[in-house]
Amino acid sequence: MEERWSTEHVLSLAPDAASRKAAGKLSSPAPWSGTGTDGAALWGECRGSGRTPYRTVIELATPAYQCSCPSRKFPCKHALGLLLLWSGTSEAVPAGEPADWAAEWLRARRERAEKRAAPPADPEAARRRAERRGARVAAGAAELRLRLADRIRHGLADQSTAGPWEEVAARMVDAQAPGLATRVRELDTLPEERLLEEYAMLHLLATAATRIDELPPELAATVRARVGYTLDAAEVLTGPTVRDRWLVLGSRDTADERLTTRRVWLRGAKTGRPALLLAFGRPGQAPDLALPTGHLLEAELAYHPGARPLRAALGTRYGAPEPGPAAPPAGLTVAEAVAGYGTAVADDPWLDSWPTVLAGVVPVRAPDGWHLTDGHHTVPVRTSAVPEAALWRLVAVSTGRPLTVFGEYGHQGFAPVTAWSAEHRPVGLSSS
Repeated sequence: MEERWSTEHVLSLAPDAASRKAAGKLSSPAPWSGTGTDGAALWGECRGSGRTPYRTVIELATPAYQCSCPSRKFPCKHALGLLLLWSGTSEAVPAGEPADWAAEWLRARRERAEKRAAPPADPEAARRRAERRGARVAAGAAELRLRLADRIRHGLADQSTAGPWEEVAARMVDAQAPGLATRVRELDTLPEERLLEEYAMLHLLATAATRIDELPPELAATVRARVGYTLDAAEVLTGPTVRDRWLVLGSRDTADERLTTRRVWLRGAKTGRPALLLAFGRPGQAPDLALPTGHLLEAELAYHPGARPLRAALGTRYGAPEPGPAAPPAGLTVAEAVAGYGTAVADDPWLDSWPTVLAGVVPVRAPDGWHLTDGHHTVPVRTSAVPEAALWRLVAVSTGRPLTVFGEYGHQGFAPVTAWSAEHRPVGLSSS
């Protein structure tokens, strides 16, 4: 039997609250006609204010959407409404073959995917471009080392000759090192007591970027990723893959004026390996990856190369996400979590945090901020990453009793993402 999505899963795709509300009004059969599904896609026509109904088609695996409406939001309310209709009742969206207009869009998507997966037409030209970029990155990194040394010579307290770092960041963009540019921009926002630490870590990264060919392959891959080299998912998937039943530990969206980034954390049921999936959306568009927390997805993942592999590309899926185990995932004590992060940092010195499940912890609000304690050790909560309302929700889930919490642990504290209640239901903590 076809696995249908939960209402929570569908609404997690919405770009904003207004879209969720509007989709609810389109979740009944009344405005729809010609609906259908073949197990891989949905389609249907929705009556609107005009004479011609809006044609909506959804490819479920990614998911991806197409609608003839003029909305700039993505997915639009019609796509969300069709998903809600399908998730609610099988009779409203019967099995069948795609309508011609839906089949044409699905076929065009497959052709584009095959074209992206094709090898480069001119490998020699690609090699020359890579060499030119490597030289520019090395030159930019060398300049950054000089700028950092100059600031240290003048002293952190002497700001008379220290202008904003934006000019240096622009130089790093010109050098095709966007990762360095991002870290440089952040220097203008850091408190003075953290500047020396960040100068040191940035100097270490710039030094590694100038000597990248001398590093071990795994560490060199880590440095490239930190500097700003990117790999397409198709390229990553040409390497080794890991097939497992992956437990969805949680997800979190962050947004700025240019991009919404969705992070989805997984843990292999057999391998125990953590994995991080990233998806992106333009303003007004939700990222296209949505996996329900607490579910299991059997799939192949390919890890991006690095000294401490974590980020992965999602490959072949073997079915839809299924409800996970009734019990919360196995977790660590606070002391074990600290030791685990230390081991990870030994491989990747620039690692700010590591995905961690804490077991048997209680949230506590103290005069110096929020903490999680297991009765023996305490870890501070990184409140800058979690809304205040979400922390009070964590207290409500706990009701003073120990619980299991998933999040990211690092040198600035623990950022909770998901908690498991006494009924063992996962509760998301990523939004207010």
